[in-house]
Amino acid sequence: MKKVFFYVIAIIAITITACNNTGNKNEPVKHDMDTMKDSTSHAMATDEKDVKTVAITFSGVDTKAAAGINKIVDHYLQIKNTLVNDNGAEAANAAKALEEALRKMDKSLLTAEQKKLYDAIEDGLKEDAEHIGNNGDKITHQREHFSSLSKEVYELVKAFGAGRIIYHDHCPMYDENKGAMWLSELKDVKNPYYGAEMLTCGTVEEVIK
Repeated sequence: MKKVFFYVIAIIAITITACNNTGNKNEPVKHDMDTMKDSTSHAMATDEKDVKTVAITFSGVDTKAAAGINKIVDHYLQIKNTLVNDNGAEAANAAKALEEALRKMDKSLLTAEQKKLYDAIEDGLKEDAEHIGNNGDKITHQREHFSSLSKEVYELVKAFGAGRIIYHDHCPMYDENKGAMWLSELKDVKNPYYGAEMLTCGTVEEVIK
C-alpha cells in the first residue's frame, strides 16, 4: 500500500514539474511580446518628444516680401503634393508656377542681410524648378531635383517663415539609402519620393514656426 502511495505521489510530482516547465517555455514568448510593445510605445513617445522646434531667423520681414516668399513655398508644397500622388504632369505645372513666383519676388524689399541669404539660394531654386517643370513625363528626374529643391526651400523657410507651420520630414531610403528631406504643411508623413509605393515612409524631424 505504501508503495502504491509513493508511486502516485511520484507521478503527481512529475506531472507538476512538466507543467511548470511548459509554462516556463511559453513565458519568454509572452515576455518578448510585452517588451516589443513597451519598446514600440517608448519609441513612439521618443519620436514625438524628439521633434525639434525651429524658430525663424528674420522676424521683421517686409509684408510684401513675406507674401512673395509665402507664394514660393505654396508652389513648392504643390509640387510636393503632386509627387506624393505620383503625378509628374501636375508637378511640372506647379514647378512652372514656382518659376513665375521667383520672377515676381521683389528682392528690393529685403534688408541687406535678408537679401544676402535669399541670393545664396535663388539660383538653385530656379534651376531645380526649371528641371521639374520641363520633365513632366520623367518623374524620377523630377524627384531628383525635388530633393535639392527641398534643401533650398528649407533654408528659405528657416530664414523667413512660410506664413504657416511647416514640418521638416526625412525619408531614410531614398537615393540608395542616403536619404532625403522634404517640407510639408501636414504633420502626417506623405512621402513624395515614393508616392503610393511607400506613402508613409519617413519621420518628422523638425517643426518650423
